[in-house]
Amino acid sequence: MGPTGVGKTALSLDLAERFRGEIVNYDSVQVYRYLDIGTAKPTPEERRRVPHHLFDLLEPHEPFHAAAFVEKADRVIAEITSRGRLPILVGGTGLYLKALLHGLFPVEVPEELRKNLKERLAREGLSSLYRELQEKDPEAAARIHPHDRVRILRALEVYYATGKPFSQLAREHGFRPRRYSALKIGLTLPREELYARLDRRVEEMLRSGLLEEVKKLLARYPPDLKPLQSIGYRHLIAYLSGRLPLSEAVRLMKRDTRRYAKRQLTWFRADPEVRWFHPADRKAIFEEVEKFLAGKT
Repeated sequence: MGPTGVGKTALSLDLAERFRGEIVNYDSVQVYRYLDIGTAKPTPEERRRVPHHLFDLLEPHEPFHAAAFVEKADRVIAEITSRGRLPILVGGTGLYLKALLHGLFPVEVPEELRKNLKERLAREGLSSLYRELQEKDPEAAARIHPHDRVRILRALEVYYATGKPFSQLAREHGFRPRRYSALKIGLTLPREELYARLDRRVEEMLRSGLLEEVKKLLARYPPDLKPLQSIGYRHLIAYLSGRLPLSEAVRLMKRDTRRYAKRQLTWFRADPEVRWFHPADRKAIFEEVEKFLAGKT
C-alpha cells in the first residue's frame, strides 16, 4: 500500500517472483477496461511476468463497490492459495482493503429511500447531495471525493436509513473481525520527492497517449460516468469539451494527483499495522516478508 506513483507495482512484481506470488488488484478504477494509461495499470509485459487478478473486470458504465470487490477477491484468494501460491494485494483504495480484511457492516436500505435519492441526484445534481453529506456527516464527507457518486449516495442512504452518520457506524463496527492473516507493507517517499515523481508521471502519461485514450472512451461512453470522473480523465475531458485550455488541465491534473496521494497517505498512516519502507529498500522488505511467512511476526 501507499500513495499513487510511489512504486507499488514494481515492488509487487519483485515480491511475486521471489515468493511464488500472484498479484490481486484493489484499486477501484483499475477494475475497469480501457482505462489503462490514466490509471497506471501494469503493462502487458509486467502482467506476463506473474499472474494478475481483478484488473479489467468491468465495462466503464458498470457499477462496482466494496462489497462486490470482497466477493470477487475472496474467490481469487482461495484459488491462489489452493495452488500453493501467495496472494499479494496491491492498490490504493483503502476502503476495499479494509473491507476485505475486516468485513463491512450491513445496513438495510429501503428501496423507496434509494429511489428517492437517485431522483434527487437527477434533479439537484451531485454537488447538492455532497453539500448535504457535509452537513449530515462531515467526517465521512472529508473522506469522500465530491465526484464519487456511489460513496456519496451510500453515505446518505446509511444516514437516512439508520438516523446515524456513516462515520459513527463505522467506528462502532470497528472493522474488528480479522478475515485474513496479512502483512501490510507501506511504501513512502519524502514528500518533495514523491510530488516531483508524480509530476513526471503525469507528463509521461500524456506522452504515452492518455489524450487519445480519453478520446476513445468518449466515443463510446458519456463523460459523466464515475470512472471518467477520476484523476486525469476528468481533466482531459474538461479540455476536450472546451472548458479548460490544455495547459490548465495538465496543471490541475498534477495538483489533484498530489492531493490524492496526500489523502491516501493520511488513510494508510492511520493503520498502526502498516510497516513502512522506502521503495528502494528491497532487502528489508524481503526480510519482513520472510519473517511473516515463517510465522515470526
